Amino acid sequence: MKVNKIMAVKLMFSMTLILGLTSCSKKSSSSNSSRATGWDVNDINGSAQNVANKKQQAGPGLIFIEGGTFTMGKVQDDVMHDWNNTPTQQHVQSFYMDETEVTNMMYLEYLEWLKKVFPPTEENYKHIYAGASPDTLVWRNRLGYNETMTNNYLRHPAYANYPVVGVNWIQAVEFSKWRTDRVNEAVLEKNGFLKKDSKTSDVTAENSFSTESYLMSPSTARGGNEEIVLKGGKGAKKQPKADKGGVTPEAKNVYAQRSSGIILPEYRLPTEAEWEYAAAADVGQREYNIYKGQKKYPWSGDYTRSSKRKNRGDQLANFKQGNGDYGGIAGWSDDGADITNEVKKYPANDFGLYDMAGNVAEWVADVYRPIIDNEANDFNYFRGNLYAKNKIGKDGKLEFVTPSTIKYDTLSNGKIMARNLPGQIVEVPVDEQETYLRQNFTKSNNINYRDGDKQSSRYYDFGNSEAVDAKNSQEMYNSPEHNVTTDSLGNMVRKYDKSSKRTTLINDNVRVYKGGSWRDRAYWLDPAQRRYFPQDMATDYIGFRCAMSRVGPKTEKRKSPRN
Repeated sequence: MKVNKIMAVKLMFSMTLILGLTSCSKKSSSSNSSRATGWDVNDINGSAQNVANKKQQAGPGLIFIEGGTFTMGKVQDDVMHDWNNTPTQQHVQSFYMDETEVTNMMYLEYLEWLKKVFPPTEENYKHIYAGASPDTLVWRNRLGYNETMTNNYLRHPAYANYPVVGVNWIQAVEFSKWRTDRVNEAVLEKNGFLKKDSKTSDVTAENSFSTESYLMSPSTARGGNEEIVLKGGKGAKKQPKADKGGVTPEAKNVYAQRSSGIILPEYRLPTEAEWEYAAAADVGQREYNIYKGQKKYPWSGDYTRSSKRKNRGDQLANFKQGNGDYGGIAGWSDDGADITNEVKKYPANDFGLYDMAGNVAEWVADVYRPIIDNEANDFNYFRGNLYAKNKIGKDGKLEFVTPSTIKYDTLSNGKIMARNLPGQIVEVPVDEQETYLRQNFTKSNNINYRDGDKQSSRYYDFGNSEAVDAKNSQEMYNSPEHNVTTDSLGNMVRKYDKSSKRTTLINDNVRVYKGGSWRDRAYWLDPAQRRYFPQDMATDYIGFRCAMSRVGPKTEKRKSPRN
């Protein structure tokens, strides 16, 4: 009798277990079903493939910045009275930003890669490395002895973790593009889509990696070498072999795509709105749904010294404290630097970002204009859009840059820089095929939209086709127009604009830079302050850091309100 009871209990337990497993199996199966078609998304014969909900991974060196609303341009002091930072309310999407400024060590990695792939000893590539190299002569002063920094600052290991300077805006943009490709190249190799160590052992000028080229035409990436792009590490996707009849099945999932979720968006310069939002870090002042007081600097309080008991009295950034005073009296009250300083030497702000005040000022992406037009846009504000599209050749295929088709630009100061590199897709401005009957944009170049174009001028006569032409002296920004060209012998011809009728230095080639530097007074440490500088010129006090857009949800995780 006892045996029968035990058997009955065992039978009931077994049935419960079987039913539970069946239920789990059904739930598992239903979770893989498409909500659109009901197909199994893992069914290799179906049109849908496994599109798991993957979250974006932060790229190397980046910190997550949760987006939000803030007052852009709000300063406590305006002794300059130039009215170029009128407060406007803006909303910034979540994004990522470099924890520190780009250092000499990081930039030297870029230069060494260029030297290896595009040897400057070869005539065709001689301007690539030189065009990317920082201008070390920015340290010179006619009444100062700075040759030590001129000779050592970029390459001496003592300065390895100091922010790079002598880099113009264009060089900073090109570094960001290079960084995008190198990071994604490593990601693809790690996930088995590229041959292991190919990024160092197989790279040449003819088969260098470009993220956009890989995404648009993976079969031609890396020079079309299938040994590199198909045979990676363990678990890699490989080209299928031919069957007995000699027919090769169609390759599926042998290349990574955007839908794979592993390729990161591009590294780029932050917009002015992003930089200011990240530097102000008002998140540390939030209480319920308001901010507790106004922050004058990236840290809390109205003073440049720490009020915390542990390090009370210490300077929170390195900056010029007065005439002939770049650091303070030697000792405990000194800010620890007379020029730049090693990154992470001062406390981070409430977003975890270092040196958002002091050290070096930083390039941002925007073209400078005296006003921020929040009436036209108050979401991810940015002035400088140049929309482009991939160029299609006469054969109907994408056109790529080759070693023989590299384009070089001669900057206004005579510096020669490569506009594009082999392996990249040739881009051209968008035309009427993309702009016809659109409401959100009507042309490729939108730099002057609502400020600098014909309609913006006070001399504009609506309906008069001849009103304010390109060379009219009554246009809004009448800046000098220098011209640098080369003659038939390759000699540089410089033509400076000597006109006495120029009224401004503002044009489409001046960019905003933000933040106070080691050369600046405390006034410029306010994140809302803004200045401008020609994009093709460099200084000893402007550096940069990179940003990356956030794809997916605004927040990392849902936060509960604080009391």
